[in-house]
Amino acid sequence: MKKHTTVKNEKRSAAANPAALHATPKQKTYNPWSMSIYVYWFIILFFIAATFYILGRSHGVLNHRATPSNNVVVTEEALLGAADYYESGKTKLLAGEIEDAIVDLTTAIDSGEPTADMFVLRGEAYMQSGNYTGALNDFNSAIELNPSSSVAYYDRALLNTRLEDYDAALNDINNALAARATNDQDILQLRDLYAKRGQLNLWLKNWDGAIADYTNSLARPDGIVNPAVYAERAEAYTATGDYTAAINDYSAAVRVISEQIQGLASSAEREAMSANAMSYFEKSAALNLQIGNIDASRSDLESALTIAMALNDVESVDRLNGLIADINNQ
Repeated sequence: MKKHTTVKNEKRSAAANPAALHATPKQKTYNPWSMSIYVYWFIILFFIAATFYILGRSHGVLNHRATPSNNVVVTEEALLGAADYYESGKTKLLAGEIEDAIVDLTTAIDSGEPTADMFVLRGEAYMQSGNYTGALNDFNSAIELNPSSSVAYYDRALLNTRLEDYDAALNDINNALAARATNDQDILQLRDLYAKRGQLNLWLKNWDGAIADYTNSLARPDGIVNPAVYAERAEAYTATGDYTAAINDYSAAVRVISEQIQGLASSAEREAMSANAMSYFEKSAALNLQIGNIDASRSDLESALTIAMALNDVESVDRLNGLIADINNQ
């Protein structure tokens, strides 16, 4: 009876713990995950390391400039990025987004081998922002990269004009004209280049040089005539004492304005050109008075008065009425 009871109790114990049927005093239980978990972690860590390696290589390609010291070759992808940033900078500059344009153009310059055009465009942006030092440095860099860049010389002439270094500006215009002469496909027009040199000669009181340049500019078939060229040549003629030629030029300037003003979409532009015409009439009146042509002087002042009234320029209306009264009282 005792033996039967013992066997029966052992069966109950085995039923409660099935693993006990196969266990021995020195045997341990085996978990299949205990080894495979290390394999999974190894795979995960491998992919993390590979990802960082690939990102690191990409960063090096995009941000490493080719220099003689590191011998890194600029890839086609990097150059394409520079071109895209250049075009983006150009678009933003034309839209008046000056600071954003500077950022894009700087990225274009720093992301590969910079071109003269990149420096020229950023120089223009710097000049518009008032950073004249940055603009001068960029124009110098552009000329160093391409000594035949007429645009770089022209832009530097504009900058030197703002800095009131007229001699340096005149030298740059001469270089721009020389560069332009070797390239018929140049974007700069000879009409504009000669007009700019005429203006510089006018400011430098080289009256004959100014007259010659303005005449050369007006003789060019390309581009659009700027009425200011006639008006500025009139100033040079006035300085030489040729009042008749000056009066004819003021009349020509007014004629050009009357032809161009109809095509202007902006009322602000139309008002600005009208104000210029009023000024030219008044200057012509003064010259006619100098040579004793009273009727022509009165006619000029009356034309100027008509424009002043259309512009609601009360101050000019009062002044012109006074001048007309003075002539009538003579």
